[in-house]
Amino acid sequence: MEGRRGSVELLHFGFNQDYGCFACGTNSGFRVYNCEPFRETFRREFQNGGIGMVEMLFRCNILAIVGGGSSPKYPPNKVMIWDDHQGRCIGELSFRSQVRAVKLRRDRIVVALEHKVLVYNFADLRLLHSIETLSNPSGLIALSAAADQTVLACPGLHSGQVRVELYDVRRTKFIQAHSSALACCALALDGKLLATASERGTLVRIHSTSDGSKLQELRRGADPACIFSIAFSKGDHPDWLAVSSDKGTVHVFSLDHHRLTPASESASNGDADTPTRNPISALSFVSSILPVPYFASERSFAQFRLPEDTRSIVGFGALPNTLVVVSASGSFYLATFDTERGGPCEQQSYSKFVELEADE
Repeated sequence: MEGRRGSVELLHFGFNQDYGCFACGTNSGFRVYNCEPFRETFRREFQNGGIGMVEMLFRCNILAIVGGGSSPKYPPNKVMIWDDHQGRCIGELSFRSQVRAVKLRRDRIVVALEHKVLVYNFADLRLLHSIETLSNPSGLIALSAAADQTVLACPGLHSGQVRVELYDVRRTKFIQAHSSALACCALALDGKLLATASERGTLVRIHSTSDGSKLQELRRGADPACIFSIAFSKGDHPDWLAVSSDKGTVHVFSLDHHRLTPASESASNGDADTPTRNPISALSFVSSILPVPYFASERSFAQFRLPEDTRSIVGFGALPNTLVVVSASGSFYLATFDTERGGPCEQQSYSKFVELEADE
């Protein structure tokens, strides 16, 4: 692919575990960026070598990379463990089929293939667990990042079902999250809350991973949409959930701790603050008369409209009311929302992190 100097093909982009950085894979290597303040941290260029996936481990020098593009640097059926201090790969995991996704935590590497999820010990790359899944071409997996909580979520063996592995207590939960196929899932930092969306993309549901119960139902919109990403805000008791989709709008929802916190914890915390409420339909009274869940679902508290409808991912910034958004156009946005009034978010900054060949 010939173009102007500096133009690239963007093959992958994703945040690290706390949204403080993001990495992108291109047809000639990979790059890492700091979100606040926005700046390129480093890049590695390869001669005729595309990187289709880059997974960071917080801000350390170890990354997991997978070859991609028309001329992959490494086979797409291998996960390469890259040590950036040494500038080379220090380990690899090889599979019989294409790698669909990789997730890292300090003690585990999780790899999604189309019909399997494999869990490895990070220290010696020893296989710990093999899980059979429904066909999973987009590599849906979520992994808790907190050091003291090891929770994994992935598709089950039935459409719309999520399998949750609670490794610390050696328990498996199956949650029938949706009636149609899963499109996206995310775990809170400590793994206690799971958010899911189906391929319809109209509803996001919050579940307890400990007992599988549905805790909250949030409505993105009435029209079907492709959900690109779901993010919980930071902390052990997240206050917010953000969702990006192909409609070009990021929706921010308030999480209701009166429903999300177990009764035993609520009692020990004393009188909790009254939560910020998401708006509901003006016709919500209909739900008490007719079985129409649409009218009772909670709408988004705040919204950030991107000037483009390309693929985007959302995370939360260093401040509680800050969003960071990365899009397939090579754009980075920083926006804030009013935690009392909600409504439209205010864009604080914009940066172009890659010049794409299509931009020429």
